[in-house]
Amino acid sequence: MVKLHVKHGEESQFLYECTVKTPIDDLMKELVHIYNERLKISRLCQEIQDLSEHGVSLPPNMQGLTDDQIVDLKLKDEWEEKCTPSGGMILTKDHTGRRNGHACNDKMKEVFSKTISEAKKAVSKDQVKANVCMTRQIVGDAKDQLRGSVMIVYPMGLPPHDPIRMELENTQDLSGTQASLAVLEEDVASLWFSGKEIVRGKKLEDFIGKNEKTKIIVKLQKKGHGAPARERVFSEDEQKEMMAYAYRKQEELKKLETEATDSHLGSDWADTNSLKRQFHGLRDIKWGGTR
Repeated sequence: MVKLHVKHGEESQFLYECTVKTPIDDLMKELVHIYNERLKISRLCQEIQDLSEHGVSLPPNMQGLTDDQIVDLKLKDEWEEKCTPSGGMILTKDHTGRRNGHACNDKMKEVFSKTISEAKKAVSKDQVKANVCMTRQIVGDAKDQLRGSVMIVYPMGLPPHDPIRMELENTQDLSGTQASLAVLEEDVASLWFSGKEIVRGKKLEDFIGKNEKTKIIVKLQKKGHGAPARERVFSEDEQKEMMAYAYRKQEELKKLETEATDSHLGSDWADTNSLKRQFHGLRDIKWGGTR
């Protein structure tokens, strides 16, 4: 199996395994899906954290309004009474005005916290260092864990406008948001290897050869951005190690140079009083032991 180290820009994303016979179209579909699902899980984790601390999301026409304004405009939503977390709630006002302030109790917060931690770990970029390859199954299971935690804490379900529900139902509209800039569309995504674009309609072996025991670095990005920057010859850690080694060698050379400069001071020819002692017949005088 060929192991692909997928990067976006200079940042590692995940590892992926396939064969050299894999069609590029199928490979692109898998890589883009996994890449986008990892982004979705990251967004879900953040929204569920907010849900845990500040309750369900208010409808768009109520967000940012004060309680008095909501009452005056008769915007009280029926989901306001329905969406109470199991086990009771704690009132914690959301200063951003996005959520209703009906936070979960500590036990339910623990459910969310544990699930978020597990989901983040499953799709973490640290899995690259652990040599764990990412699959549809892994990202799918992480998303299902998050879905399950929401169903446990909110068995009655979330309102249709809540971003968590829309993310889980794939109805979330990210247009105009910062998150939309990171998402890749399959038809406008491109894959690069060794400074060359891996074009569709061919197989992976057309670009990397037929050796299945290969590990390569590929870069996933949007089309039209040109060739990505080439990989550095040495990693950042390797560069730091080399600089530290060069510094140690430099200090050693300075020390040797200093020792070599001062080593002659103990020689006879370097003694400024040697000639004077010779004229007075005081050279090579040896003192006998005391009686």
